[in-house]
Amino acid sequence: MPAMPGLRFGMLTTFYPPYNFGGDGIGVQRLARGLVRRGHQVTVIQVTDAYRALTGGADPPPEDAIPDGVEVVRLGSRTPRLATLLAHQTGGAGPHRRALERLLVNGRFDVLNFHNLSLAGGPWALGRGDALKVYMAHEHWLVCPTHVLWRHRREACSGRQCLRCVLHYRRPPQLWRYTRKLERNLRHVDAFIAMSRFSRDKHREFGFEAPMEVVGYFLPDELPAPPAAGEASPHPRPYFLYVGRLERLKGVDDVLPVFRDYAAADLLIAGDGEDGARLRAEAREIPGVRFLGHCTQAKLETLYRHAVALIVPSVGIETFGIILIEAFRQRLPVVARAFGPFPEIVGEAGLLFRDRGELLAAMRSLQGDPEHRERLAEAGLESFRRRWCESAMMPRYLQVVREAAERTGRDEVAAALAGGE
Repeated sequence: MPAMPGLRFGMLTTFYPPYNFGGDGIGVQRLARGLVRRGHQVTVIQVTDAYRALTGGADPPPEDAIPDGVEVVRLGSRTPRLATLLAHQTGGAGPHRRALERLLVNGRFDVLNFHNLSLAGGPWALGRGDALKVYMAHEHWLVCPTHVLWRHRREACSGRQCLRCVLHYRRPPQLWRYTRKLERNLRHVDAFIAMSRFSRDKHREFGFEAPMEVVGYFLPDELPAPPAAGEASPHPRPYFLYVGRLERLKGVDDVLPVFRDYAAADLLIAGDGEDGARLRAEAREIPGVRFLGHCTQAKLETLYRHAVALIVPSVGIETFGIILIEAFRQRLPVVARAFGPFPEIVGEAGLLFRDRGELLAAMRSLQGDPEHRERLAEAGLESFRRRWCESAMMPRYLQVVREAAERTGRDEVAAALAGGE
């Protein structure tokens, strides 16, 4: 706990539950709740226009009303598509400029933590207010107009072809990226955080020169409830599990052919996305592949408990791999591609593969040797407890904030965190 009264944290983001698609918004929520549990005040400021534009104005799914002590301020316009286009094209706040100026500049925060800013104030927001400023790179927005370093929608980026690439994404070029607007506003940021060493190195490779600390995602300390006595498997045969979006960069294309000739187990695919229809068509002649669509958290936990292993085949340049630590927490072995941040996360707690042959060998090893599978399951749980739970990761985050406060002469912020890590 902090040695002095808690600090006032402000968090600005494009996505936050329930107005949220991927893991970054959930990661922000876990960070906010972790800070509250340590005695700090947290206000999350979210611009909901991007969510509403991408969903055609639909309301978000219902969320459990869990009192968590986090204040949430949501800003939205009557014309979310137009507001989102303005933010994207200007690198600014669009119709929310005045409201954000009031929220960020009035001195109510000791620390401002910027998350996914692309459509929530962009570079402009980084220059607002005089609080200690931390930027957390959930994606590669700082160095990539599409955020994901997936060039032309077909391959991992190995060199800039940005104008052609954004046209492949059917997005208008962001002219502000060809000015010094981002560079000027980044000077106001006191600490940058990457989600993995791999992502930090990718930022550097693509020209981002400021130092970056590494603070990964985390999950709550509490382990999932054990299964009910005699709980039946959700599937009648042994199965491997994939959980995630159905997009080419996620690598499912490489997994389907493996199950064409693997009769010992099935593949269950939880999730959906823009390539869902194509992948379903390609798997039509593979009898062991089942597409489950979006699954509730309760359904996912049941799937985790009875799977042989989780397969994580992404070929994209990820910043982290939160699904890996979710599997560790569930004592589920992982088989992940030896690419991106996965090797540094998996360590000795899973198996890595480089091609389809190695994937097949890993699957056979886990299914054919229950003792080996059990050892990896236990190693994953130990890795979660030691590295990827809230109690392990929050001190690292607070250390980064404290060191930034010390560097910039914010003695009250540093003193409030002294010993609190």
